[in-house]
Amino acid sequence: MKIAILGAGAMGSVFGGHLALAGNDVFLINIDKQFVDTVNSNGLVVETSSSRDVVKVAAYDNPSVLGVVDLVLVLVKSFHTKEAMLSALNLVGDQSVVMSLQNGLGQEDLLAEVVGRDKVIAGKTFVGGMMVSPGHVQSGVEGKETIIGELDGSLTSRVSLVEKTFSAAGLKTTATDNIVGAMWDKFLINVAAGALSGITGLNFGNLYDLSEVEEIGVAAVAEAMAVAEALEIDLEIENPQDAWIKASSGLPFEFKTSVLQSIERQMITEIDFINGAVVRAGLKAGVSTPVNSTLVACIKGIERSFSPKKM
Repeated sequence: MKIAILGAGAMGSVFGGHLALAGNDVFLINIDKQFVDTVNSNGLVVETSSSRDVVKVAAYDNPSVLGVVDLVLVLVKSFHTKEAMLSALNLVGDQSVVMSLQNGLGQEDLLAEVVGRDKVIAGKTFVGGMMVSPGHVQSGVEGKETIIGELDGSLTSRVSLVEKTFSAAGLKTTATDNIVGAMWDKFLINVAAGALSGITGLNFGNLYDLSEVEEIGVAAVAEAMAVAEALEIDLEIENPQDAWIKASSGLPFEFKTSVLQSIERQMITEIDFINGAVVRAGLKAGVSTPVNSTLVACIKGIERSFSPKKM
């Protein structure tokens, strides 16, 4: 397949690197010129717990120079979704598919506003990624599944093609007729540890060593599951503890969540699309979400510290 990774940060580089290794025609799009220059000069370094590959793949800081592709895989920060897609409309042809694997909820609606709902398929992934340095990514794919599907629940040939292409690249992928439920299952994983990692500044090895932190993480998931039940969403995860455990499964001691990675760079996080989405959905469903509200407030406070207002 011809695939453009719109937002080739840590996760985008993991997917793009593995897909390119499998022989797909991949374009990495990242506004960071250092990343682009490094990848084009030296290749993309993709490191797993058992391997280290240098992948020859083309990188660009401007999608407008590219033509139509089969698949646009969107992995920009959630709050940049609409803006990024508007800048990359030249990638989308009559038969193109646009798919988000971003954290949180709501990106598919934003993409549909730009390209039309008929071109959008949905996906969620349990794969992990961390950018060690520009052009060098640590990949957590072992035992991690990606789930994709049509927004209307149908099983189509285009979803089947993406499923086969990703799986052939070592990115275990499954098509489902319940993508909304699958999205919420993945959403629970983000809810479990993302904000807590950002607030404490701890990598997973240290975060998961504190019972007090675990108690809050599990409580945040329990609130989200109560919201899902009120909204009649069919989940596979049955126990909040399972989401907490699954969030770190297969990832290295030093792994950092995307929320923490953003905070360390003094960048705005995706908290509004993660724990913030629990709070908004809770208001809609009439379910109280005090734990998630507190986590959102803490992250917002940290974000304000990057550029505090002054008298």
